[in-house]
Amino acid sequence: MAKVYYDGDWAVMLGPVFAETPFNYAFKGTNVVNYGHWLKAALESDGRHEVTSVPTWEFYELEPGAWDTILADYDVVIFSDVEAKNFQLAPAFFDRTRFGKEPLTFPDRVRLTVEALHAGTHMMFLGGWLSFNGETGKGGWGRTRLAEILPCRCLEVEDLRESTEGFVPQPVQSAHPILAGIDTTSMPPILGYNKVEPREGCEVVLQWPDGDPALTTGTFGAGRVIAYTSDPAPHWGCNFVYWDGYAAFWSNALAWLLTGS
Repeated sequence: MAKVYYDGDWAVMLGPVFAETPFNYAFKGTNVVNYGHWLKAALESDGRHEVTSVPTWEFYELEPGAWDTILADYDVVIFSDVEAKNFQLAPAFFDRTRFGKEPLTFPDRVRLTVEALHAGTHMMFLGGWLSFNGETGKGGWGRTRLAEILPCRCLEVEDLRESTEGFVPQPVQSAHPILAGIDTTSMPPILGYNKVEPREGCEVVLQWPDGDPALTTGTFGAGRVIAYTSDPAPHWGCNFVYWDGYAAFWSNALAWLLTGS
């Protein structure tokens, strides 16, 4: 059994907002939404693996030393809509009661992540408005050392590609193990993706209709890594999650990470 740590694809929905007067704006409801339950179910669908799904704010709030332990304990780590600031900042930086008492520094979670992959913790980097370079650059992965372990290259500008008609990815390597038994012609329209560029030494397995990489793989040290440049959940993936091949696709992806085949 593999242990998978899945970071991201949760949200807190506040509202709707009612403007009752020019001076009174009232939120009528608070809901916690787990968009990641589809991917978690797909990865656990064959009964062999266990997925811990956590919201990004839980990752951000980890105590010093906790990320080291997670990277050591889990076989696979997934990041989806986890912008770079969650790696680079710590809640204590905004706690004024701690200012001036002693230097505020903490272990670099980007460095720890890069080192863990090289040591054999496998990873998936999945798309969204806060992934890769993201909306107006908010993702920021390419501006950090995460770029060293991504099997594609991030743009330096906003990388979102959106379409109400959607994009259907096309196989570049039909014989790749991730596509084994997958009917790619039946894939539904995907409503958006992050535009990235191929990386030398890494494989493009699927591409979007205009040739942008959709699914890329790479190996760095003892670790294998996958980048899927759209979201495994709504809204980009609102058709994807109901596709008959969804569970098999992600099960294959996880198997490739764990075994290379």
